[in-house]
Amino acid sequence: MEGIKEKVRLQKYPAYKHSGVEWLGEIPEHWDLKRLGSRFEERKEKVSDKDFPPLSVTKKGILPQLDNAAKSNDGDNRKLVRKGDFVINSRSDRKGSSGISDLDGSVSLINIVMKPKDLHGPFSDYLLKSTAFVEENYRIGHGIVADLWTTRYDEMKNIKAAFPPKEEQTAIASFLDEKCGKIDTAITQKEKLIELLKERKQIIIQNAVTKGLDPKVKMKDSGVEWIGGIPVHWEVVKLGHCLLPVSEKNHPNLPLLSITREKGVILRDIEDQDSNHNFIPEDLSGYKKIRKGQFGMNKMKAWQGSYGVSAHTGIVSPAYFIFDILIDVDPEFFHFALRSKLYVSFFGQASDGVRIGQWDLSKMRMKQIPFVYPSKKEQRTIVAEVKNQLSQTAHAIKLQKQQIRKLEEYKRSLIDAAVTGKIKVS
Repeated sequence: MEGIKEKVRLQKYPAYKHSGVEWLGEIPEHWDLKRLGSRFEERKEKVSDKDFPPLSVTKKGILPQLDNAAKSNDGDNRKLVRKGDFVINSRSDRKGSSGISDLDGSVSLINIVMKPKDLHGPFSDYLLKSTAFVEENYRIGHGIVADLWTTRYDEMKNIKAAFPPKEEQTAIASFLDEKCGKIDTAITQKEKLIELLKERKQIIIQNAVTKGLDPKVKMKDSGVEWIGGIPVHWEVVKLGHCLLPVSEKNHPNLPLLSITREKGVILRDIEDQDSNHNFIPEDLSGYKKIRKGQFGMNKMKAWQGSYGVSAHTGIVSPAYFIFDILIDVDPEFFHFALRSKLYVSFFGQASDGVRIGQWDLSKMRMKQIPFVYPSKKEQRTIVAEVKNQLSQTAHAIKLQKQQIRKLEEYKRSLIDAAVTGKIKVS
């Protein structure tokens, strides 16, 4: 990151003037201070998505309509978008969703469509997507609560912005294209490294729970093609011999838990229902109790790895499976083993349905899944080493994420400084 910063020689313009606008501050003396309405013309033409393909207005710009976008029942009542128009979502919950369109198409009526006048398109894109402008656009909006906050074009058009001469707009956009491109490349590299570190976590766990920690140990055939050889002193059993289904209800006052793909059984954030995608009923007496050390599973998402040994005592959806663990196994070893990529594949094979999103786990086929394990003492040694390795990997991932955040912050500050004249672009 320091290398990227060093290559940007930040200069100032020779003379500045007070803009009288808080979000702009001082601007270069030769820049024009204008209301947006003088540099953009609102496009209000109504069209049908049969004639003009539907577009999505996202934080990454204007794209062909996304598969997961909410579909309108009124496809004949949309706004026209022409290539080169700037489109911005007026709703605060889509804050920063905007951009210059590279396509002709149509958008829903909650979006504002503006045609730039005598502006270099890429410059206007950087200007109106800058953090400074996005926050000012939000500030002048209105609404009852933050989630229903809206900024109309009649309000937006009165925002004052600073506009350099056209050739300077082009230079600023080119400068930002180059610098932001380098920053984006650095971010992409770090994101790829994070994915490699996550893969390493899976490899560490899978090797430890199927091969142990001693690379010189004598091996034997497990009798399971996907597992291959295992240490000669390890045992192989079927999950049907390891797990006893239980169902205990009428404990509505216990903490509410979720069973997730990412972490297994976790405390559920009642305030953030969207993150769990499930409605929470007022009467929780029908929810199942899961005790600390029991194995819980979302049978509809077992193929994704939505299961694990619970570190909490609480209640979960009545649709979930709860099991006592019958064999003499360390709960953390059992948790790491079954949540390893290898076992997730086994659960995938034991699930089926109409389509992937609605797969259901066959309890009979699940009982046939093999489970390999060593002595309790060796299990605990493996758990300790896995936790140590995962801690190191988690720290490395944390550092990469911190660097990504710093790069993103630097990118935002660079764009803000360039489009408001705080730095001079050579």
